[in-house]
Amino acid sequence: MLPRVSIIIPFYNCPYISYSIESLLAQTYPNLEVIVVDDGSTIHTDKLQPYLSSIQYIGKQNGGTASAVNHGFHLASGEYVGWLCSDDLFYPDKVLKQMTFMLTHQLHVSFSNSDYINPDGTIASALWPKITSQADLCRRFQFQNPLNGCAVMMRKEVLAHVGMFDPGLPYTHDMDLWIRILLAGYEMGYLDESLNQYRGHPNTVTNRKSDHVLEEFQFLLHKYHDQLQQRIVRLENP
Repeated sequence: MLPRVSIIIPFYNCPYISYSIESLLAQTYPNLEVIVVDDGSTIHTDKLQPYLSSIQYIGKQNGGTASAVNHGFHLASGEYVGWLCSDDLFYPDKVLKQMTFMLTHQLHVSFSNSDYINPDGTIASALWPKITSQADLCRRFQFQNPLNGCAVMMRKEVLAHVGMFDPGLPYTHDMDLWIRILLAGYEMGYLDESLNQYRGHPNTVTNRKSDHVLEEFQFLLHKYHDQLQQRIVRLENP
């Protein structure tokens, strides 16, 4: 039997939640657990009603995306985990292709490319540059976040080793976790195919809180620059 995979959807007042859930229920991977963590929503909760028999629904007080995803990770029964923003989508073969890739190459962590979509769901462009090596990935983290967080899947045991998302970083918690995974010595396998869609719209956190996002981003660049450089040296001079 294929390993169980748990995908967490953090939900807070998002009008696109039904599309996100449907993209998970349409997955071709046969052993999938869908956990929606409602982070204290006050609107759009009615959109969850048609899916309650097919998902695990958890409510909690509002604490931010990092706390919501962490809550879902704690409850996940899967050997492998990932997350999907409530306004984004997985392509139908996303989990199957990524799990096949990880099992074939015996990877603990992997990520893929992503497509950028408009608010109406039309594809605008491919996102994020292609990665040539683990050293290249580390180097990119010295000046940007080269990954879309929903493109990442991993063995749950990785989180037990490096820790979960940092709730103290409300906007860049995903970037922080990926860097910690790299610095812990894990190979983040790269699947050169777009397997998920990132939806751009005016209400994304990046648009609404751009100043705060930039402040956190600069903090992480400063915090991890030297450690990433040391990791690059080790990778290029084994």
